[in-house]
Amino acid sequence: MKNSNLENTITKADYKVKDPKVKQLTKALLKLKTEQEIANFLRDLLTSPEIEEFANRLEIAKLLLTGKSYLKIAQETGASTTTVTRVAQWLFRGCGGYWKVLHP
Repeated sequence: MKNSNLENTITKADYKVKDPKVKQLTKALLKLKTEQEIANFLRDLLTSPEIEEFANRLEIAKLLLTGKSYLKIAQETGASTTTVTRVAQWLFRGCGGYWKVLHP
């Protein structure tokens, strides 16, 4: 499936932030302007394995957009097929976050 066709299959629903701590986190992210600032914040906030897991999920979403099978993506990334399925769910029926950062 080409990216132009994929865009038509994606449903988006805005995530309503209710927790004040989550709102504080989203506002903190808005303050970051450079790749280095974001990298520094992520490293202060998360462990290295957590950062790697988030990066892996982004790679999974990217591979899903190429049309590769879930099994092939799981093999290439070392993720479980459950994780690939979960990423696909959020990519195609989530809030549009993956699409926003991966769409050219």
